[in-house]
Amino acid sequence: MIEVQGLGKQFTLHNQGGAVIPVLEGAAFSVAPGECVALTGKSGAGKSTVMRILYGNYLAQAGSVMIGDIDLTRAEPREVLALRRETLGYVSQFLRVVPRVPTLEVVAEPLLALGAEEQVAFGRAQTLLSRLRIPETLWSLSPTTFSGGEQQRVNIARGFAHAYPALLLDEPTASLDAQNRETVLTLIEEAKAGGAAIVGIFHDLEARNRVADREVDVSAFTPRAAA
Repeated sequence: MIEVQGLGKQFTLHNQGGAVIPVLEGAAFSVAPGECVALTGKSGAGKSTVMRILYGNYLAQAGSVMIGDIDLTRAEPREVLALRRETLGYVSQFLRVVPRVPTLEVVAEPLLALGAEEQVAFGRAQTLLSRLRIPETLWSLSPTTFSGGEQQRVNIARGFAHAYPALLLDEPTASLDAQNRETVLTLIEEAKAGGAAIVGIFHDLEARNRVADREVDVSAFTPRAAA
């Protein structure tokens, strides 16, 4: 479902005299449906860069990134948007939403965008918010008013609303209490059982060992000049 081959990335610092910072060289790995691959490596190895390339936020200078039958390194913007809507989910560490939109609508939005009936979309949103212990009294409020932990749980609920065939997880259990951490790990296991191909960054070693089938050490793809 996810196939990365010969991936290369460098950054040019235009405000530093055009200095070039190589980050990745020859990165390659694949993820099958129903499999979770954890990206590992020391801080600065390029884990977050790989995730942003996989989601189409960064453009690679070399190689290919196949998500299903779409190569993100060559895709048109409309193809990337369609891929994110239908195929590729992303649970980041930060909630970014339009202010004043109610929490229930924020979580239901991925399903509504796909044309799901409102009853189905909002029912799924209610189920997830309940599982992640967001009080019903908050559902009609914007999550921008919530605590950091509550925003994180809303972000997770939104990311799992649609059964994406491919899913990117950036520290999904960070800063969660034991009960909500368990819920998130169960959601990941359910997504895997449903056939999702998952790439994740997990600094929580116990969580990584529980849900990840394999690890890919991104440090192995650090260019010699940057090592």
